[in-house]
Amino acid sequence: MSKLPISFEFFPPKTEEGKFKLLKVHEQLSSFKPEFFSVTYGAGGSTQERTVETVLELNAKGISTAPHLTCIGATEENLTELLDLYKNNGINRIVALRGDLPSGMGSTSGEFQYASELVTFIKDRYQDSFTLEVAAYPEMHPQADHFDTDIENFVKKAEAGADAAITQYFFNADCYTHFVERVRKAGCNIPVIPGIMPIINYSNLIRFSDACGAEVPRWIRKQLEAYKDDSKSIKAFGAEVVASLCRQLVDAGAPGLHFYTMNQTEAVESILDKAQLI
Repeated sequence: MSKLPISFEFFPPKTEEGKFKLLKVHEQLSSFKPEFFSVTYGAGGSTQERTVETVLELNAKGISTAPHLTCIGATEENLTELLDLYKNNGINRIVALRGDLPSGMGSTSGEFQYASELVTFIKDRYQDSFTLEVAAYPEMHPQADHFDTDIENFVKKAEAGADAAITQYFFNADCYTHFVERVRKAGCNIPVIPGIMPIINYSNLIRFSDACGAEVPRWIRKQLEAYKDDSKSIKAFGAEVVASLCRQLVDAGAPGLHFYTMNQTEAVESILDKAQLI
């Protein structure tokens, strides 16, 4: 059992085999008594049906499950329909996001442009029916033009009614403490929970990181490159690196940890064990 609040993120499975695997992973990670699980949502709601199905099935197993909900390309009508469905099925937590534009979608499509607008909409329509988590970017949102603007946009989400934030993953604890310090100075006091990415596969990590603007420090890249196709060494090294990061974050006062599981258990369990968080 963890010594501080933790949570785990899944993505909705595409196949029956993937669904069976996810249920097994969910069962294993449930033993850590997480505060909640979350389930991702594709660009423009491209995984909506699978996300809803996964959320309802996992939530029925007894641990709060939070769907990701994106607003780009959405209308008030279809968001209300979805939120009503969640509320009526006992879902009381939402990860409220702007979301990425799907390929070919114009920037003006839909009735919402920013996550702060989605938070305002949910709070106005549903009051306190849902606990709302929003995104935070300690290394700056990849589409932001200035760090000050990015901080301002984050504060707007908190002022709109967000209850907490989950960060994009990172590998430098200083960027997290710097971000928290800046938002506190801006008068924002909501909990900022670090997002933690296990290191399982070098090429996938670099591809994800380049796409989302997360920096992989050179010393980590070089060590992973040196291991080449040695999967065992990559995982062992990754577990040590990420466990050390977790310990630094806890020592710095992080209110919890949110793990991007990639629908796997081994790496997360190893990190929690090495960080002495279980």
